[in-house]
Amino acid sequence: MSPSALTPHPGFDVQEFTKDTKEQFNFGAAITGLNINTISDADVQHLKDAIWTHKVVIVKGQKDLAPKKQWELVKKFDPEAPHVHSHGDIKTFQAKGGMLSKKREVVGIPGAENVRLIGKGYQGADSYGIKDMTVTGLSHDFHAKDLPDDEFQAGHTRFQRWHIDAPLYDREPAWFTTLRCVKKPSGDDVTVAWDDGTAYSMQCPPGLTAFFSTSQLYSMLTPEEQQIADHSWAEYWPHPYMAIEHCKGNANGLGLVNQGKEHTLEELGEYNESKIKRYPLVWVNPVTGEKAFQVHGITVRKLFLRSSQDQVPRVLEDLAEIRKFISDIQLRVLKPQYICMPRVEEGDIVMWDNYGVFHTAIDYPLEGHGPRTMHQANIGASRGPVGPHPIPVA
Repeated sequence: MSPSALTPHPGFDVQEFTKDTKEQFNFGAAITGLNINTISDADVQHLKDAIWTHKVVIVKGQKDLAPKKQWELVKKFDPEAPHVHSHGDIKTFQAKGGMLSKKREVVGIPGAENVRLIGKGYQGADSYGIKDMTVTGLSHDFHAKDLPDDEFQAGHTRFQRWHIDAPLYDREPAWFTTLRCVKKPSGDDVTVAWDDGTAYSMQCPPGLTAFFSTSQLYSMLTPEEQQIADHSWAEYWPHPYMAIEHCKGNANGLGLVNQGKEHTLEELGEYNESKIKRYPLVWVNPVTGEKAFQVHGITVRKLFLRSSQDQVPRVLEDLAEIRKFISDIQLRVLKPQYICMPRVEEGDIVMWDNYGVFHTAIDYPLEGHGPRTMHQANIGASRGPVGPHPIPVA
């Protein structure tokens, strides 16, 4: 039974995203009539239910949302979770964030430090207590294939890095991420190009976040592939983003190029074996029961593949082989018709299910568009993902 069946009807409206004939993604909804500053406990539950169900929701009209109220909501989503951002406090993130924190200053909102500033450009003389800060965009540093600056300035851009918000070591992946639009860029649309030989591209307003559904991806697997995925699991690196800090990604933003630049276990220094994460390849939605092929391929160190619970798994340890196995599946959904780019207005807050979608930022040239200011918050979950079948305890 869905949790919402146990509480009164929600005090807000939910409307599924409208799509044109070319769009084939099967998720997303807009929520109106809700004030997060004064949200009731019953509506927190209904909102959780809506995110698990629709995977990506835009809660409209939150211009007056206080950052501390955003963090309070995140805590209410999962009150049993440790009360810290899923990537840890800022000091821990800067020390162990690797690829995520490299060349990037991570800033918490004063008075609500677990709400992080995400943006680009000059943030103003005083932005919620952050004084005279300019955020530098680094989104194309991930790609092994250079994007010439003159092309970028002309509006040619890429998906930055497809990912889920998950530490993948020590703490569990956040159930949900919340991203509030404080200031959005303006101007002409940009062209998002795959730049991978497929000739795929999309146009969108500057400063958006893109999503694809990993449960929709699961439906694209053959029955035989689903049988393997249902019974298999991945082991992630200790301090995974440190392990890949020198690696580069594919031009379409999905997965790493095989360059042999990963750190060795010895180079990573001390780590706790018990904190290494081993997750099923398939994560089951706790409300809808949908299955999602949810594998963060850039940080996988080993794959354990089997077709039944009593079968001895085939272990893949060659990173090139691991990445090919994962990308051969994930590339099926990385096509324009399956990509959702929700249009947000200033004051809107996007919330998404990290157990059922991948997402990525999309960079844009600052000149002609202006700065972007977003407030992001999530929390390492009290309970991690559950697969269709138990995986062996390490």
